[in-house]
Amino acid sequence: MMRWWLKHEKDNAASPAPALVAEGYFLPESSESLLAADHRKRLLERIRQYTALSQPQFDQLYLDPIHRYAKYVQQLPASESHHHAYPGGMLDHGLEMMACSLKLRQSYLLPSGAAPEDQAAQTDAWSAAIAYGALLHDIGKIAVDLQVEYQNGELWHPWHGPLNKPYRFRYVTGRDYQLHAAAAGLLYTQILTPRLLDWLSGYPTLWGNLLSLLANHYEYAATLGELVLQADRVSTAQNIGANPTKALQAPTRSLQHHLLTGLRHLVKNEFKLNQPGAAGWLTENHLWLVSKTATDKLRAYLLAQAVNGIPSSNIAMFDELQSHGLVDTTPEGKAVWSATVSDEGWQHRFTFLRLQPSLIWADEIRPRCFEGTVELVADNTVPSGEAIESALDRPQATSAKETPEPLPPNHDFDYLDDLMGMLQETVEHEDESSAQGLKSSTASPREAPGLAFVDWLREGIQSHRLLVNDCKAKIHTVDGTFYLVTPGIFQLYASEHPELSAGDDKTDAWRRTQRHFEHLGVHLKRPNGQNIWTCTVQGPRRRASLNGYMLQNAETLLSPVPTDNPFLNLTY
Repeated sequence: MMRWWLKHEKDNAASPAPALVAEGYFLPESSESLLAADHRKRLLERIRQYTALSQPQFDQLYLDPIHRYAKYVQQLPASESHHHAYPGGMLDHGLEMMACSLKLRQSYLLPSGAAPEDQAAQTDAWSAAIAYGALLHDIGKIAVDLQVEYQNGELWHPWHGPLNKPYRFRYVTGRDYQLHAAAAGLLYTQILTPRLLDWLSGYPTLWGNLLSLLANHYEYAATLGELVLQADRVSTAQNIGANPTKALQAPTRSLQHHLLTGLRHLVKNEFKLNQPGAAGWLTENHLWLVSKTATDKLRAYLLAQAVNGIPSSNIAMFDELQSHGLVDTTPEGKAVWSATVSDEGWQHRFTFLRLQPSLIWADEIRPRCFEGTVELVADNTVPSGEAIESALDRPQATSAKETPEPLPPNHDFDYLDDLMGMLQETVEHEDESSAQGLKSSTASPREAPGLAFVDWLREGIQSHRLLVNDCKAKIHTVDGTFYLVTPGIFQLYASEHPELSAGDDKTDAWRRTQRHFEHLGVHLKRPNGQNIWTCTVQGPRRRASLNGYMLQNAETLLSPVPTDNPFLNLTY
């Protein structure tokens, strides 16, 4: 039986609902009220800082969609028992995603491979598209994963507009866990106004990436999809108590891939099958894995493989396996089955995860099937004393007036301090170094690509092989330091080091070099935290603009530093 989510007291909650609202129901709140919570105001301020827009521009491009989003998601959770699984979790996750994605976006010049002047002209559009994709990536859940009911018994569907009467909600039994991604199309036009969509549709590459992302085709969403996936890993990892920085550095393969790979490894190499004391039994149509043993071993294996974002509790792990379609769902909508295993002279009752054998062996030869029997327990109840955690085995309220069970999340949102701290700093990478340490480095392009690039700059400038302050130069002196024109300087470096593009597109080679240089942290950032500075170039016949990096300490490359180029002026 589905469990209604009941109202709980928490920090920053709105005023008590009027007496006419029945117990267990939520009163719809204004977006202003929802966003007035302290932790949400902090996230909004962080988002505003990352956009570096004037207040009217920020209100139009960001605050208006956020308010529309808040009106729709209200107190709905982001998941049933994994991350942000509490009333209001969907709104928190959306805001965290926006903040994370905008922070990550600062390290990218978009669209990739475009001329610097085109990248500068499209900066605001790409930032907004990334933020919208992050905010809306789970919006389909409120349409298909949750059943929302008004106090009068009428069902609410989001395509009718925001909630406007007291409501309660519960997760749909037997839901299709892949459907919410497809349902986003029902809703994102409710959050993004026609004017915003008109604006974004004017940039074909951006528009195609955004539509692919919102349709859950991340493989066609290019960098935009990559940034949203990274932001999702950070927000999820932080909320469930994992390390957000490690989650950011994790391989780009999906969690579904890691879960399936882990299950295949354990079943083929570590689990005993079809015998007393085994971890599982293989029948003709199903593979039955003892739920707690399989889950504990799977978690340990994935952690040993440095996979981050793994749920720390079996409750959340069951939900994750179920959401990715890796385990069969019971008729009651649970991930855990109860069955009795019998063979000659013995029988035992277990709780199981039930899998399709083809997931593990595909077309490979399978072990022999169990010669005994695996019979389901009629009521699918968990045996007394069985060590198991399941989101659906917890006590369930059958009436809105029953005492609500306590919710697990940290309601004081202390974890946001760690998240904000992480967003304040550049993510650590293996080729990071201090500016002082650059003076005597002799790095190879393969082993330390960022340092090797700086060595190349130094040698080229000191030997006069690389032109400085020439009309065709990629290096100038501005405001007392070196100004590196992008992407020209990185493209020149990649062309002189063909080994960097072996097997890859040359575009990938210079772009990787640029990222490794950024990770060194030796360049100056603009007051708004962005990496790229724009200069106007005033020549005798025409005026143009350049994008580039400003070095923190020019003397690491050459001393004394040449005088400033009189034809270049910083604009921002």
